[in-house]
Amino acid sequence: MNERTYNNEIERLRSPERIERLEISRVAERIIKDNSVNSILDIGTGSGLFAGEFVKNKMNVTGIDSNLKMIESAKELVPNGIFKEAAAEALPFEDKSFDVAFMGLVFHEVDDYLKALREAGRVSRLGVYILEWPYKTEDAGPPLEHRLKREFVEQTAIQAGFSKVEVTELKKLVLYSIYW
Repeated sequence: MNERTYNNEIERLRSPERIERLEISRVAERIIKDNSVNSILDIGTGSGLFAGEFVKNKMNVTGIDSNLKMIESAKELVPNGIFKEAAAEALPFEDKSFDVAFMGLVFHEVDDYLKALREAGRVSRLGVYILEWPYKTEDAGPPLEHRLKREFVEQTAIQAGFSKVEVTELKKLVLYSIYW
């Protein structure tokens, strides 16, 4: 696929209807259930769909994205959220500023996986959650060559200083819960 076709396909797959079918509410409930979470950093917030779900569950949400158009879209969808322009590899927050950091369907898009995960760990008090497409079939989501294998995510987490990675297979996605 050429880059333009791939980008158009990704935008179609990120549509609200598609994400709703992927059960974002289950992901939010799982994160809240796992911890005493009041604040969350939504890394790569995109249009704000996950941020909106977290706010609906009474969490304080700050979303970051490197795309200004996405930030504007997120602000429209979640007016009571805080959204900033930033890259996952250079988060503009103090250490332990949030209870947890969340990366929803964006980890495979960062330039430096290890640096991004270290940054997410630096700003989170309880741990990091990564929601990604499984490395199985291409029935939905990006092509396989753009997906991250479970072993790679686990290795990167260990290299970033984490000691525990729990993997939850959801209906269409995989949720990695990463702790110290």
